[in-house]
Amino acid sequence: MIKICVFTVGVLALSAPAAAQDTAAPGPIEISGSATVASDYRFRGVSQSNKGMAVQAGLTVKHESGLYAGAWASNLAGWGTFGGSNTELDLFGGYSLPVGPVTVDAGLTWYMYPGGADKTDFAEPYVKLSGAYGPVNLLAGVAYAPKQVSLGNFSNTPFSFGQKEDNLYLWLDGNAAIPGTPVTLKAHAGYSDGNPGLGPNGTSVAPTGKYWDWMLGADVAVGPLTLGVAYVDTDIGTREAAYLQPNFSSTKDGSSIAGSAVVVSVTGTF
Repeated sequence: MIKICVFTVGVLALSAPAAAQDTAAPGPIEISGSATVASDYRFRGVSQSNKGMAVQAGLTVKHESGLYAGAWASNLAGWGTFGGSNTELDLFGGYSLPVGPVTVDAGLTWYMYPGGADKTDFAEPYVKLSGAYGPVNLLAGVAYAPKQVSLGNFSNTPFSFGQKEDNLYLWLDGNAAIPGTPVTLKAHAGYSDGNPGLGPNGTSVAPTGKYWDWMLGADVAVGPLTLGVAYVDTDIGTREAAYLQPNFSSTKDGSSIAGSAVVVSVTGTF
């Protein structure tokens, strides 16, 4: 589950004089959240907001045992709206466990599109491994959505209704803080393998079937906020995108929504 416009989150630390400060033991349940305003919402390299601004928010509840659950939402435009409320709502839950030098995280994300066309939602289990290697933090993940109608092929043939397809996504993230500065450098690479072309609702998680996406950027912590900038791109070419028109284009200028872009964002956390 990679949301390119949601960048590394800065943390606001509250402090008090040592003589007056009591260190409370952490409770069994931790609640955290974030809110982001971004110039574009890129999901696996492809714009879900027609290259327009996105407003997003998320909330996670985690138990000391490693169990967690949460929700994340963003506005949509064009590709992926399904004629509904132009909103994506992700519900997720899983279990995170330290194993030696790495952390293993396994869970499931349920992608919902409130008010959208029938059978738009889909479930996607995932497994992630993360750890620090010197100054670099790395995360490798695999997400596999089993065969579902919402991921199937588009067809006007009555006998093809209800066809199911699956989707595989592999990715690697990395980030490293620059010592003595509030700057963190970051990078991402992902590979999609799924249903080519248009799905039953005029869209697809893997528009051309198989493609790569990547990102290079930086975050700057400014008080309780994190300012992010990233260069995002895919290897989906103009010729491949042409087979998906007009669905696979920005309504503003007709350009491909999988083309390169510089995405900027502001994120606040609690």
